[in-house]
Amino acid sequence: MRIGFHQVLRWGTVRILGIVSDTHDSGIALVRDGQIEFVIEEERLSRRKHTARFPEHALRAALDERGIGLDAVDAITIPWDISKLRWTFAAALLRRFPASLDLLKPAARPTQRDGILVLNHRIARDLRRHFGVRRLPPIVNVGHHDSHAAAFFVSPFEDATVLVMDGYGDDAATSVYTGAGNRLQRHWHTGVFNSLGMVYTFVTKYLGFGGFSDEGKVMALAAMGGPGMVERFRQLIRLEPEGRYRVDMSYFDYDARAMLQPFKPKFFEAFGPARQPGAPLEQRHLDVAYALQAVTEETVVHIARHLERAYPSRNLVITGGVALNCVANGRVARETGFRNVWVPPVASDTGAPLGSALWHYHQTLGRPREMVLDRVSYGLEYGPEKIEAAFNAAGLRTERLQGADMQRRVAQDLAAGRIVGWYQGRFEMGPRALGNRSLLADPRRPEMKDILNERIKSREPFRPFAPVVLAEAAARFFELDGPDPFMTKAPRVRPEARALIPAAVHVDGTARVQTIERTQNPRYYDLIKTFGELTGVPVLINTSFNEREPIVARPEEAIACFLRTDLDVLAIGDFYCADRSQARAGVAVSSAAGAGAGRVVAAAAANRE
Repeated sequence: MRIGFHQVLRWGTVRILGIVSDTHDSGIALVRDGQIEFVIEEERLSRRKHTARFPEHALRAALDERGIGLDAVDAITIPWDISKLRWTFAAALLRRFPASLDLLKPAARPTQRDGILVLNHRIARDLRRHFGVRRLPPIVNVGHHDSHAAAFFVSPFEDATVLVMDGYGDDAATSVYTGAGNRLQRHWHTGVFNSLGMVYTFVTKYLGFGGFSDEGKVMALAAMGGPGMVERFRQLIRLEPEGRYRVDMSYFDYDARAMLQPFKPKFFEAFGPARQPGAPLEQRHLDVAYALQAVTEETVVHIARHLERAYPSRNLVITGGVALNCVANGRVARETGFRNVWVPPVASDTGAPLGSALWHYHQTLGRPREMVLDRVSYGLEYGPEKIEAAFNAAGLRTERLQGADMQRRVAQDLAAGRIVGWYQGRFEMGPRALGNRSLLADPRRPEMKDILNERIKSREPFRPFAPVVLAEAAARFFELDGPDPFMTKAPRVRPEARALIPAAVHVDGTARVQTIERTQNPRYYDLIKTFGELTGVPVLINTSFNEREPIVARPEEAIACFLRTDLDVLAIGDFYCADRSQARAGVAVSSAAGAGAGRVVAAAAANRE
């Protein structure tokens, strides 16, 4: 039946729904005839960060905005090959039996609820339960690394080598593909436990941070450390010929115990006891972070150099969770012979539902490629009526400013040192705000990083803030040899530019930069250009619009963040607000489908958190 289904769809209009559920970062993607319609993480609407719950809110919102039901979907794709995963899991149990029985305990798998091995059944059950349908479209399993590799199909390349590195997939932790046209071919892969991503996650937890969520913090922390433990850490991950590497499992126990106890005594003998969350950071912790990051970079560059020699394409796509390591990506771009290195904005599992849909459309159905991913705004959009109603409900006075008037007013605010909540159009997919749900500030002020942390973000002081720069001015400030609209690399800031944008420079002299062209986001571009005309510096600080929560999605969440923090200005669409004096004493903020209903935030300045 599946064969006939594929043959029928090969010639008609096709809408594919990709779903991630029961693992971290659940969400959906809708792809129609090779074009992206929506990519929405469930956390944006449920307001539960990194949620693993079935993405009911995301799916319902996407279908409602299109005015369709599930009967308009031709296939549902899941980015896991369940049969391969069962074999991998069974082999893991046999390999370390009986110690491996710990893997059956729910606490050993905190990023999964309880049913990934029966995921098809669970998703079918949840679709019927939440949407009241009896007959579902066919459910198609796509390999996890195949789903990551499918980012190639929306890359700017006709051909490329594709490197997938993450925590683990169905049968691998690292995979290498080559792509040409609408075809991908996997050439080699490592076992699931030979995993650079898992090592990074467990050392993140060892350092007192959250595994599967705080790896970016450790990447930033690494710049504060020194090389004293690098040689010791190289014993944990050994480089081998032909681009291979080997994790020394005499230091690790995650192949039998996962999160219950991922380290063997040998690890603690080498690096000391784990840091408890919230405990002071010692020099030893900084040096472990430095060593972890340095060896990660060396390993990724080692693999990439081999791929450069082994395969003909001069284009490289890096994807999977490890591809969020922008410092390693920057080194690959600088230190290998690839002419072009491209990392998708949803390299981690937030992009897996999109990848599974793209793989099915191109690889399985044989359809030609239809688009290049050059923007990230595939979430939901809220019209002026909803925006105005949200401001009115909060009791806030606004001005309507359009076009150049809005750009000029906000640029003047930024130049005067004010912090602006910039909320425009559809929200972004992926872990980073790239101009539609952003907090913006002046990078020329050395104190701005501390101000942002004290007044709004409440982040660790060692974490940097990223800059956005006009693409045509990027080479003036950064050692960047091409555009990077998705903030996927961390080039060095030019020495002569560091004094111009001190708030955007990390302690190691790098910056995770976003370049912007007007065709990608005209409002965002024009704002930065206007700021540049006022100051001579066409660069802004850009950080995600949130405060210890998922990035804001609806106008109500942006307004709530504005009211409970010391944010100076809020610009939502054409509505400008810098006066909270008339705000109601308490504003009930409910998210979509009631996920946050009844949550009350203080609106008056005296009651701010």
